[in-house]
Amino acid sequence: MSTVRVGPPPGGLRATITVPGDKSIAHRALLLGALAEGTTAVSGFPGGADVLATLGAVAALGAHVERTGDVVRLEGRGARLGEGVEASVDCANSGTTMRLTAGLAAGGTGRITLDGDGSLRRRPMERVAAPLRAMGAMVETTAGCAPLVVRGGPLDAIDWTLPVASAQVKSAVLLAGLRARGTTRVREPLPSRDHTERLLAHLGAGVAHGAGVVEVAGGQRLTARPVPLPGDVSSAAFLVVAALLVPGSEIRLPEVGLNPTRTGALTILRRMGARIEVVEPHEAAGERRGELRVAAASLRGTDVAAGEVPAAIDELPILCVAAALAEGETTIAGAGELRVKESDRIAELVAGLRAMGADADERPDGFQVRCGTRLTGGTVHAKHDHRLAMAFAIAALGATGPTHIEGADAVAVSYPAFFEDLERLARR
Repeated sequence: MSTVRVGPPPGGLRATITVPGDKSIAHRALLLGALAEGTTAVSGFPGGADVLATLGAVAALGAHVERTGDVVRLEGRGARLGEGVEASVDCANSGTTMRLTAGLAAGGTGRITLDGDGSLRRRPMERVAAPLRAMGAMVETTAGCAPLVVRGGPLDAIDWTLPVASAQVKSAVLLAGLRARGTTRVREPLPSRDHTERLLAHLGAGVAHGAGVVEVAGGQRLTARPVPLPGDVSSAAFLVVAALLVPGSEIRLPEVGLNPTRTGALTILRRMGARIEVVEPHEAAGERRGELRVAAASLRGTDVAAGEVPAAIDELPILCVAAALAEGETTIAGAGELRVKESDRIAELVAGLRAMGADADERPDGFQVRCGTRLTGGTVHAKHDHRLAMAFAIAALGATGPTHIEGADAVAVSYPAFFEDLERLARR
């Protein structure tokens, strides 16, 4: 475990920073590439601990994997993926790895054990086990959590309604549906990120969309194609808020993903008064991307409704930091899912911000943050959560004194070079 000291910068933040490749898309590109026929090249691979866990998972299922720098090449196994395989997969701290691999393994004929660290073992897994069982797979959980044991086999399509919007569960069911008899439908109460659907189409699968429903026919064959990853908008959001909060800042973030199911945080920040410009937007591999240009701005509080949460779920910690340094009050509702992430992000974020001098309170499903005096800094703990570590670091830029972040090495999960990039921004 490491402790990092972050203090207010001497002046504005100015630099062009390339953020890591999109973690969510990287997971899905590896899993679908393993199921495709041919060689899939995934470029811009972020290399964080989460995606490395998925890299290990597809190798365990039988895909041939080669990594050179930020390019991963996978020789897919098609319908033979997972055939007769008996393996244990260490998912580390990655819920995406565990849930999506379960869906992929359900259509094979092997026996796959999915486990992870102490944090991942506390996260709910029945939400993905239940639909896979309904399709015919044998899935055992441990008191509703990991370890999971998945015994794959012949599957039947289902029509499944998600009780809570979840891109991970939706994706797991769609992955299993590719090898099921019939057409699998997933219905969701609110739109969640749609990277799986876009990648399926990019690799040649037919995917149908309707109001709150997505469906995929079983028996389709995927054809390998290159997948250039955009920059991760969730990682970019931390640097965006840094530039907004530090007077005199102007930064550029090229090739950031602009998928509309992922840009809710940018919409909310603009409502708070942010100056965020998108330059040269374009599309590649089914995903919109472009350069973000951000300048310092005075922010004001806002109310974030439950319907806005799915498109900003990973950015809510940094939105709370922005709220703590904005004028007025901010409330966030409908975000109870944050309590079962890598940490209880509601409780731990409020505790950390309070330790730095913020006026913040927990709600059962969200936050209430009021502008008070300027943050003072202090000592906070990231609780093994990468997004908390980064959120506290950005909050420290707006404090009057230094902040010591314990467990700061958690950033390696999604953004290994985060603190180095933060130092680059602060150099004048």
